[in-house]
Amino acid sequence: MDCALKIIKIYKDFVFHHHQGIKIIVLDNFSMDFFPGQATILKGPSGSGKSTLLRMVYAGYRTGKGKILVRHKENFVDIATAPPSMIYEIRRDTIGYVSQFLRVVPRVSALDTVIEPLIVRNMDETNARNKGREILERLKIPENLWHISASTFSGGEQQRINLARGFIAPYPILLLDEPTASLDPENRQTVIELIREAVRNKSCVIGVFHNKSDQEKIADYTIDLSKNAVSHLSQ
Repeated sequence: MDCALKIIKIYKDFVFHHHQGIKIIVLDNFSMDFFPGQATILKGPSGSGKSTLLRMVYAGYRTGKGKILVRHKENFVDIATAPPSMIYEIRRDTIGYVSQFLRVVPRVSALDTVIEPLIVRNMDETNARNKGREILERLKIPENLWHISASTFSGGEQQRINLARGFIAPYPILLLDEPTASLDPENRQTVIELIREAVRNKSCVIGVFHNKSDQEKIADYTIDLSKNAVSHLSQ
């Protein structure tokens, strides 16, 4: 099986210039291949590099050394050295990213926020809105909130808007940073179902989940970044 993402000997550190230049090495010589139709969970204590790795794959953090090869339109692109125009294209078509936090744009409705990934792919607006309504219903966002800016929503409601936006379009690679945090059990189960559907549709899912039950329901593989150890979880 052709891999969707190939990470080769990457290195990442953070230098704290306001604290006498203290350097903390987060990832050192890390390599791993990730494949379509598999869910991989990143584990390890705080500071072991879980969220940092996701942000490096998404080109949110610069890569000190090594390569991050993303399969984009049948070709591998090193996102660590790709120009901004290519990073934009990869984020539009190939890599989805769901963090714990929604960047709310004032005066933009929740529905328009959710369907933006479809609009930038040139989907017909009527079809995009229909898909947006479906996923908002699924995540139990009341209809009377759809046309209001999510800036007025509670934290849990904003998280569900973030999830709706992240799952509304198919991505070959889907990065999830604590997507079930702050959710009630019913919505947490909905998110787990969305992840399973993405995997069945051959997405390569890489996620951080601190809830052990969620990990067990989702993971095909786990990577313990504190030990650089990989294990297979049978479903």
